[in-house]
Amino acid sequence: MRLALAKWTLGPLLLAQGRRVRRVTPVLPEPPGPREGETGEGPLLRLLVLGDSAGAGVGAASQEEALTGRIVAGLRGRYRVRYRLVARTGATTASTLRLLERAEPFAVDAAVTSLGVNDVTGDVGVGRFLALQARLHALLRERLGARLVLASGLPPMDRFPALPQPLRWYLGARAAQLDRALAAALPDGRGAEYLAVAGELDAGHMAADGFHPGPAVYAAWGTAAAGRIAQAFDRAGKA
Repeated sequence: MRLALAKWTLGPLLLAQGRRVRRVTPVLPEPPGPREGETGEGPLLRLLVLGDSAGAGVGAASQEEALTGRIVAGLRGRYRVRYRLVARTGATTASTLRLLERAEPFAVDAAVTSLGVNDVTGDVGVGRFLALQARLHALLRERLGARLVLASGLPPMDRFPALPQPLRWYLGARAAQLDRALAAALPDGRGAEYLAVAGELDAGHMAADGFHPGPAVYAAWGTAAAGRIAQAFDRAGKA
């Protein structure tokens, strides 16, 4: 109710601030580096990283410093990791779902998703967000064979330096709302689990645009994801 009232009373100001942020915020590129490959020794583990600009590593200098590279670095000491990155700037849960539905199927053991920020800025409601997330997790299981899906939580957008007030407060509250709902819905008993975004998301640890993670955040986030994946597959006895 509070957010609905804020949207109604502050709507014109929030819209104007959003347009200005898009106009003045530097557009950082997705970092260079391989988006698929194989490395390490041990049992084969097929990894998919899926999502938006943070999933694609915007804010890092290379894919090695981004989320995928950090996860792979945490796993290749015990697994032969065959990895694939499917992420693009501006992606929402709905657009990612459509992309996977159209793609040729490929085999996956573990998937890590980075989605939600563009659902917030696109004003997707909690019910629709959860329904789309559930459909995405089902598709990853049923079409690609994923046995573990780590759904990364939404970042605290109220800490994003690029956002002015009251837009920062409003988007932060919306992000927290979706994040709480996602965390409450998982685990789903079918292999999908919630993964909190690790690392300090303040001005000192974010990218130059004030909107994306910096390398230290990717390092913490990737290390946490790799640990959860290794724990799950070690517990299963094999990859």
